[in-house]
Amino acid sequence: MSHHILQRRIPTPLGPLTAARSAAGLSGLWFDDQKHHPGALGVPEDDGRDPVLAATASALTAYFNGKPFTLPPLDPAGTAFQREVWQALLDIPPGAPDTYGHLAERLGRAQAARALGAAVGRNPISVLIPCHRVVGADGSLTGYAGGLERKQALLKLEGTAA
Repeated sequence: MSHHILQRRIPTPLGPLTAARSAAGLSGLWFDDQKHHPGALGVPEDDGRDPVLAATASALTAYFNGKPFTLPPLDPAGTAFQREVWQALLDIPPGAPDTYGHLAERLGRAQAARALGAAVGRNPISVLIPCHRVVGADGSLTGYAGGLERKQALLKLEGTAA
C-alpha cells in the first residue's frame, strides 16, 4: 500500500524524475527507468502549488547547478533498518564518497555490509538522499538503481573523479 498522495514530474539534466509526497513530506523520487520504480502511483498530479514538491524541484535545480539547497521534509517508507541507512546517507558530504563497509561500521553493523548494500539500493528518494555517494571498497562504482552512468555523472557533478 502506497503512502503517496501527490506527484510531480521534474526535468533534470539526467532525465525526468517523478517526485511523490506523503502527508509528511517527500516520499519518493525516481528516474523513469530506475530499478525499484513503483510504476504508476495512482495519485493526482500536483497543480504546481504543493510546497513539498515545489521545494523538491527547487532543491534539484540548485543541486544540478552546483548551488547549496535545503532539503524538503523527507518521508521515505521502509523498515527501521532501511530508514537508519538512508538517514546515514545524508551525512556523506558531496565530493567525499564512502564505502559500504565503512558505512556499515559507522552504523555499528560491520557484519551487515550486504544488508546495508541492499538498503542503499532500495533508497526511494534518488539524488537527494545520496545513495550514489556509496562506492565499493576499491572505489569502484558498484550498482546504482538509476544506472551506473547516472551515478558517475552525479559524482562528477559533485567533484569526485569517477
